[in-house]
Amino acid sequence: MSEFESVITRGAVTVSEERRERAVLVGVDRPGAAWPLASSLAELERLVDTAGADVVAVTSQRLEAPNPKTFIGTGKAEEVADLARAHAADLVVLDDELTPSQQANLEKAVGRDVKVIDRTALILDIFGLHATSKEGRLQVRLAQNEYLLPRLRGMWAHLASNRMGGGVGSRFGEGESQLEVDRRMVRKRITSIKRELAHLSEVRAVQRESRYESGMFKVALAGYTNAGKSSLLNRLTDADVLAYDKLFATLDSTTRRFELPEGREITITDTVGFIQKLPTTLVEAFKSTLDEIAGADLVLHVVDASAEEREAQITAVEEVLGQIGAQDIRRVLVFNKCDLLDAEELGALRARHAQAQFVSAATGEGIEALVEHVARVASASDARLDVLVPYKRGDLVSLAHERCRILSETHEEEGTRLVMLVAPSFAEAFRPFVVDGD
Repeated sequence: MSEFESVITRGAVTVSEERRERAVLVGVDRPGAAWPLASSLAELERLVDTAGADVVAVTSQRLEAPNPKTFIGTGKAEEVADLARAHAADLVVLDDELTPSQQANLEKAVGRDVKVIDRTALILDIFGLHATSKEGRLQVRLAQNEYLLPRLRGMWAHLASNRMGGGVGSRFGEGESQLEVDRRMVRKRITSIKRELAHLSEVRAVQRESRYESGMFKVALAGYTNAGKSSLLNRLTDADVLAYDKLFATLDSTTRRFELPEGREITITDTVGFIQKLPTTLVEAFKSTLDEIAGADLVLHVVDASAEEREAQITAVEEVLGQIGAQDIRRVLVFNKCDLLDAEELGALRARHAQAQFVSAATGEGIEALVEHVARVASASDARLDVLVPYKRGDLVSLAHERCRILSETHEEEGTRLVMLVAPSFAEAFRPFVVDGD
C-alpha cells in the first residue's frame, strides 16, 4: 500500500490485538450548549471504547467561544500535552469538530507521536469499522475523503529531500506542488465514489419504488444510536438483525415485511442510528439510506427510556429528520427499554409523553399495544368501499384479500360483492366497480 493510500484508509484509532490505544479526552464547556459537558464527554468515552481505545484522562475548559488557533486555550493545549506524556497516550480526542488549522496547531503543541482527532473523525472511524454492505462502505469512504480533503497538508514534504541531485527525474512536481497533486487525487476519488453511489442509489430507488407501487404501508424506525431499533425490529418481525449494546452496531438499513393482526401486510425498515453533533458529511453520504425514512408513511422514533439524556437525544434526532426532509411525516415516539425503569420513573415518563408508546423489545412488554397503534394509523386513511367485482376480474379479488381489509364477502350472480377498507393507493382500481349509492 502506498503512503498516500495508507493515509486515506488508516483509522483514527488503531486497533491492536496486543494493546489498545490510550486516549485523552478534551471537552469545551460553552454557554447555551444543548448537552451538559459531562454527558457529552461520557458519550465521547463510549465512542472511543467502541473504536477500540481506552480513556486514560479527561480534561475540559470553559470558554465563551473556541480559540480560532487551537480551539482550546494555549495554556490548556500545553496541559493536554503534559497529560498525554504523563499517561503515555497515543491520541487526543476533542469533543467538537476542529478546523484543519486548529488540528494542525494542536498537533504541533501536543507532539508528533500523539494523534489529534476530533469527534467527527472518531465517528467516521467507527462507521468505517462497522460498514458491511458495499453501499455502506462507499458511503463511509466518501465521508472520510471529504473530511480529509481540506486537511491535506505537506504530508509528503520528505519526498523533496529524497530526490536525486539533479537532472532527469529530479524536476517532478516543480510545476505543481505535491499537495496539489494529492488534493487532485482525493477529488478524483470522491468523484469516483459518488459515481458508484449514484448507481447503487438508482438500484435502491428501483427497489424502493417497487415497494411504493405495491401500495404497502411503510414504517421506518429512526432514533438515537443504541436506542434498540434493531432489537425492536427483531421482536416485531422475528428478523435476525445484528443487535449489540454498542454505538452504531448497525449501519445498513434492513426492511422486513410484517403482518398486522387484521391480515394487512406492511413493511418495517430499520435505519442507521443518529447521534448529537452527527457530521454533516455523514448525513450527506448516507442520504440514499436515509431516504428510507423520508419515503415512509410513518416514522417510529425509538428512544432509550433509560438514557439520562433522552430528551436531548429526541431533539438531536428531530434535527436530523429535518435535515433529510422527513419533518412532516407522521411520527410516533416509542420509548424502548422500559423494563429498566422503576414504576415511579415510568409513570413520570408516561405523564410527560402521553401520546407515546412504551415498550421493551427485550421482554415484549407493550409490543401488542404498539402494533395496534400502527394498525390504527395504517388504516386511518383507508376508504370504505362496497364493490361488485365481475368474476372475470379475479385479480382484483386476489388484490383485495392481499392488500385490503375485507369486512364482508358474498358471491352474487354478477360477481363477488366485497365491503372493505381500501388504502388510497388501491382505491382507484376498485372505483369502477363501486355499487351505486355507496
